[in-house]
Amino acid sequence: MTDAVVFDLDGVIVDSEPVWEEVRRAYVAAHGGTWQPDTQRRLMGMSTGEWAHYLSGELGVGRTAEQVAVEVVEEMTRRYRDHVPLIDGADEVVRRLATRWPLGLASSSPTRLIEAALAATGLTDAFGATLSTEQTERGKPAPDVYLSVAQRLGVDPTRCAAVEDSSNGVRSAAAAGMRVVAVPHGSYPLDPDAAGLAVVTLNAIGELTPELVDELG
Repeated sequence: MTDAVVFDLDGVIVDSEPVWEEVRRAYVAAHGGTWQPDTQRRLMGMSTGEWAHYLSGELGVGRTAEQVAVEVVEEMTRRYRDHVPLIDGADEVVRRLATRWPLGLASSSPTRLIEAALAATGLTDAFGATLSTEQTERGKPAPDVYLSVAQRLGVDPTRCAAVEDSSNGVRSAAAAGMRVVAVPHGSYPLDPDAAGLAVVTLNAIGELTPELVDELG
């Protein structure tokens, strides 16, 4: 049986990955850095501290990691104040599953952006445990955030289903022992090894039904 379902946020509930890419690309260009062909793929799943150090160090941005984190998150917060890009049907899926299972949220977004996104989509109360990788030792693909969310929910991680869109997210949830439902973004396909870790891969979040979760168990 499945005892709980743990969702990622970016790319699963809100279509924020393109916004993150746009904001960080512009920031790198404005501060003397060089965006690499594999940069977006590498960034997906990193904690705030990890991607801030990556932009400051490997991409050559002329700002400290602390400055990078504050300034990029501030721009993302401004974007969220204007519009939170909810993925069609994602709120309905969350509410439907919340009637059957305890839900958790394991996100790489900073806490302030998680709170803003959930408030804007009316989903704050749907989740029994919400955690940012800001609050864990390691970001995705390490399993830390998924293990911590399962602990907060009081469930065995091996009896949880996880819903993820990115390669590092799938790796993280699988490393925690969860059964992973992958819903990859059309612009950011899964790496082959990550695709192989998913129990099932969906074309859209609307395909995630209680019946499908029951089958995972």
